[in-house]
Amino acid sequence: MGKSINIIHSTVVPLEIENVDTDQIIPARFLKATSRDGFGDNLFRDWRYDNNNEPKKDFILNDPTYAGKILVAGKNFGSGSSREHAAWAIKDYGFDVVVSSFFADIFKSNALNNFLLPVQVSEEFLAAIFAAVKKDHKATIHVSLEDQTITIDATGQSESFFINNYKKTCLLNGYDDIDYLLSNKDAIIAFEQDQINAAKEEIQQITEK
Repeated sequence: MGKSINIIHSTVVPLEIENVDTDQIIPARFLKATSRDGFGDNLFRDWRYDNNNEPKKDFILNDPTYAGKILVAGKNFGSGSSREHAAWAIKDYGFDVVVSSFFADIFKSNALNNFLLPVQVSEEFLAAIFAAVKKDHKATIHVSLEDQTITIDATGQSESFFINNYKKTCLLNGYDDIDYLLSNKDAIIAFEQDQINAAKEEIQQITEK
């Protein structure tokens, strides 16, 4: 089981860049590892570090002004290859939520499978988040998975977001696919028994004719 997600209330890290692809999130040369641990060290590696492996002071993740559990990114986040490592890297770095006005479908699926909540908002709401953070780097965002809402605390602006009901249940309970099946074990057994009983009854009716 993973860590369940419901309420996330946090300051944000604003990555005001559009069309961020998975190779920028985690470069291909770091994909050899099979464990999910440690991928956060190389999140946005080529943007965070120069050729001498020194942190680039102008990149947002290297700016101590910004921190939090919520990454807010520009439109079209997670495009490119289907590498699941992109979600691993973001989660391992410490983010629980990624906000954008558009996500690549495969990235969104990988994120949900790794207990990383992708919150898709309108372009207007995304701009409002960036504006709030520019005004105050300590601005906070409130995300409720149960209510499927995201709110900018400073302004009170709120918007609803969509999530598949199955994935919502999994995140709220910390279930992966196997955990979800096990949680419904009794119902599955009961259904199977009903099918067996119905088949026996049908056979009996046929033999009695």
